Amino acid sequence: MTTAADAHPDAAAPVVIPVDAMRAIYEETKTPHKQGIILRGDEGKPLDCPSVFRFDNAWFMLYVRMNKVGYETHLAQSDDLVKWTPLGKVLSFRDADVWDRWQCDGGIALVDHEWEGTHAPQTFDGKYWMSYIGGALQGYETDPLSIGMAYTKTPNQPIEWTRCEHNPVLGPSDKDARDFEKKTLYKSQIIHDKSETLGHPFVMFYNGKQEGKVGTERIGMAVSQDMVHWSRLDGGPVIDNGAVGISGDPQIVRIGELWVMFYFGHRWQPKAFDTFAVSRDLVNWTKWTGEHLIEPSEPWDATFAHKPWVLKHGGVVYHYYCAVGNEGRCIALATSKEI
Repeated sequence: MTTAADAHPDAAAPVVIPVDAMRAIYEETKTPHKQGIILRGDEGKPLDCPSVFRFDNAWFMLYVRMNKVGYETHLAQSDDLVKWTPLGKVLSFRDADVWDRWQCDGGIALVDHEWEGTHAPQTFDGKYWMSYIGGALQGYETDPLSIGMAYTKTPNQPIEWTRCEHNPVLGPSDKDARDFEKKTLYKSQIIHDKSETLGHPFVMFYNGKQEGKVGTERIGMAVSQDMVHWSRLDGGPVIDNGAVGISGDPQIVRIGELWVMFYFGHRWQPKAFDTFAVSRDLVNWTKWTGEHLIEPSEPWDATFAHKPWVLKHGGVVYHYYCAVGNEGRCIALATSKEI
């Protein structure tokens, strides 16, 4: 197992990000203008977990559609980041009795993480990649869930992605699983850190659930050389909001010299909302304690406003999230400016 000290010599001396720098990140990323629901499931089926990327001069979104029995991953396309057209499934239920038969919740990996960058996914080994939650049991996020990898050469096409033979790459029953993740593993995001801050080019952030801790989820890390074989970064979770808190669905971007993690919170403050943390080394994170980036405020997101994917393009910040309210579970959008 890779340890924090081995991966990054300064990890033992965490640096707290100053309040003024944290405030500057908030001011840069806030999106007070809610545009409403931008994607609904056919026949009222719930949607979840947006991740957005640019490919071949168009915008694409991987998202999850929930059937009565579990998760499948779908693809949508947009020309303007506001109007979205569903294209079809890219990760489906399986016929065989395998570890991910009834759950496959995927998100795009290796997207350019620079704040005003290309937003394009990068290739590794000639392939585009996603990581996904997989599970063998039917229902809504039925435990246990593990993390798998899939790849394609056509991320802009509604064609089934190929799942790695080595799957699952991380699971709650692994020998090196930490206490906070021994029940289930949830949503993950993978960045390509070309500077190899932690001694590896690929870094995964994900949230896990602890045995016996109902409703408690924390965010941890793993590293890899090849996108298939992963080692947990020792030292416990990097985001922990207490014994009654859920912290999940991390997304990592680079703003100037700082790493920013968008993630959602639930239970440790009222309702469900999106917030962020900031780091200089990817290991030690200072949590923002001010205003939420997104929180319930409208009939259509009155129950939950959470699970962020945030990007900046053309001077506008776009914040995609899962909205739960009087129209069910849908994908919604908030922006930094009126559009």
